Amino acid sequence: MINPIWLNTFCTLVEVNHFTQTADRLHMTQSGVSQHIKKLEQHVNCALLERHGKQFSLTVHGQNLYQQGSLLLKEWQFLEQQLKDDSPYSGKVKIQSPGSCGLQFYSQLLALQTKHQGLNIDYRFAPNISVEQAVANYNADIGFLTQAPTLSEVTSHKIGTEPLLLVTPAHIKTPTWQALCELGFIAHPDAKHHAQLLLSENYPQFEHLEQIKHTGFSNQISLILDPVSLGLGFTVLPAHAISAFNKPKLIQTHYLANPISENIYMCHHRNRPLVKRMHTVINTLTSSTTSPSA
Repeated sequence: MINPIWLNTFCTLVEVNHFTQTADRLHMTQSGVSQHIKKLEQHVNCALLERHGKQFSLTVHGQNLYQQGSLLLKEWQFLEQQLKDDSPYSGKVKIQSPGSCGLQFYSQLLALQTKHQGLNIDYRFAPNISVEQAVANYNADIGFLTQAPTLSEVTSHKIGTEPLLLVTPAHIKTPTWQALCELGFIAHPDAKHHAQLLLSENYPQFEHLEQIKHTGFSNQISLILDPVSLGLGFTVLPAHAISAFNKPKLIQTHYLANPISENIYMCHHRNRPLVKRMHTVINTLTSSTTSPSA
């Protein structure tokens, strides 16, 4: 069995990419770090590093060990954390979601943390694909997705829906296909998914998003509607993202003939049991997950 201390030294070295800094982080000597790596290589009977003076790169075996070993270390750390006091109202919970969910969920979690200040809420905004990967790699305890997960490591269940809406500059009262093509599209990380769902059901001319010129892009949920408000294009967003915009008079929200909603999924790692504080967070959010009214 691989010594977990040696493995931790190796994975830390890979992440820090410097022997001296690794020694500082682990409160060891540099020679101690080198000894751990040497013992690990002897144990697995293969070279893990290719040394180039003071620099190094990973061998194929080193890359494989790091990928699998870093996941094992996270599982061990989580197990150790589980065996300690498991309180529903204290400890760190790492959460990720797309921005539209986050605009709704983050304020609710801050209210929860205000009541239970032993909770440490670590909330990060990311596109669906990044959220799913973070859960699969143990970098997030809980993820919220607006698409069903595809990775085998991730399990999920649907907790609600949210309407997708077309947003144009305020002067566009009737969003015809021609008007949209002339405006151009303001893109964002989940734009292709959102546009495909809504536009394909409401415009027979729509086949794919590349039919429409792109006139801008933003990966910040709070900024996506700024170019729309200036007349630079239109976009498709979930309702919560639109309701949070601070200049509503400069945009026009359109409820199309065939309304479309996207599902919201709560997900976590398939092999990670949910501790009590994670249940607290999930119960808080799922009990209040409702679609905004039109």
